[in-house]
Amino acid sequence: MRTLFKLRPADSLTIIFLLFLMMVSLGFHAKITHVKALILTYAVLLAVQIFLIRNRKARPNPPIPPLQKGGEGGIKWVLDMVRSVVFPVICVLVIFDSLEWLVHDINPRDIDPLLIRLDYLIFKGYPTVMLESFQNPLVTDMLQIAYSSYYFLPISLGVILKFQKRDEEFDRTVFLILLCFYLSYVGYMLFPALGPRYTMNHLQSTDLQGLFLAEPVQEFLNRLEGVKRDAFPSGHTGVALVVLGLAYRFHKAFFSIALPVVAMLIFSTVYCRYHYVVDVIGGMILAAITFFIGEKYYGYWEVRNNINH
Repeated sequence: MRTLFKLRPADSLTIIFLLFLMMVSLGFHAKITHVKALILTYAVLLAVQIFLIRNRKARPNPPIPPLQKGGEGGIKWVLDMVRSVVFPVICVLVIFDSLEWLVHDINPRDIDPLLIRLDYLIFKGYPTVMLESFQNPLVTDMLQIAYSSYYFLPISLGVILKFQKRDEEFDRTVFLILLCFYLSYVGYMLFPALGPRYTMNHLQSTDLQGLFLAEPVQEFLNRLEGVKRDAFPSGHTGVALVVLGLAYRFHKAFFSIALPVVAMLIFSTVYCRYHYVVDVIGGMILAAITFFIGEKYYGYWEVRNNINH
């Protein structure tokens, strides 16, 4: 446990979450159809994470140029990029994909009826149905693209900070974004929900139609994401708001670009029928919890390891 506190927070967080997922898989092994595949997946990710940590070289100061004679600088640069950028992205995607085999087996009771009821109590109607009067093919295309930006916003901010060699800001950013992702995955396990595109389709009088992009993008996302029961809380909202908050602190230019994109993204979650409004509220709470818990832990980690700025 002491060793975990010495590791970079993003690395220790991933180790802890993978161990948690393995424990959940073992604890519910009798209910999980693909339990062996799940445990193997998490074990491989854990092994890769430990390998990358063990083979991490101390950051040279100043950094060794990637093309240094003999290739030593290039190897260090590649290993650092894999450990700090590539692997976290792969880990998030693989874990998310694994939830299709996990969530419904351990918690088969979806909470969609409750979410639908809460939305109705707030709006005296069903928001996705009410938004039909505002549908426009061009707007649908734009909002579907905005919804898809969720996959690029975290990577974009991280890569910008990384290539600007702002290592302290980069490490904190990766940790908080990973924490938000992992907390949202726990939320899916506790509160499985399909979302209005599945549960309320029979109430919609028209299908969402774009000019050129909406349908192919939506079809691609459906194939990519599958049926994960990942509506509550809205990870799109939570992660996007965390990225926006970090951008405001560390990169004002990126914040100026991201602000309208995130605003459209959040609106698109309901307009494009992926989420209930209650999911969006849950995503906002998720972002707040991420910053509260994450900053508390990160501050503790800095004090424990005598890190001064």
